[in-house]
Amino acid sequence: MRTRIKRKPMSEINVVPYIDVMLVLLIIFMITAPLLSQGVKVNLPKAAAKALATKEKTPIIVSVDAKGKYYLNIAQNPQLPVTDQELISEISTQIAAEKANNSARQVLVKGDANVNYGRVVEAMVLLQHAGVPRVGLMTEDNRKGE
Repeated sequence: MRTRIKRKPMSEINVVPYIDVMLVLLIIFMITAPLLSQGVKVNLPKAAAKALATKEKTPIIVSVDAKGKYYLNIAQNPQLPVTDQELISEISTQIAAEKANNSARQVLVKGDANVNYGRVVEAMVLLQHAGVPRVGLMTEDNRKGE
């Protein structure tokens, strides 16, 4: 004859499977969270921003047209495009002169709405190589009737 051994019911919950599920969920969220912020279409050139206060000196403005060419408002002929090297040398000269006078001049980038965003970033990198500490972006005011 067989004798059965009676087991006592287990009164503790096994938490190992719950920990496994939580780790899988954590990994899923860690992978998908960075993907949620990408792929959003944004129209950067228009913004409801207040105009900057005008200062004594006109700011240095680097314009990037729809074809990706650079223009500089302090160049000898502001209507003609400038090369990357001309842009760096012209601005570094201006920045050095401003530092010698213990003054600061505002530097702004004005990019066309249809230009490749990479060209605007390249302009900002060129400005950084020229020694510009801070660069601002110009936008078109889209507020109506205020």
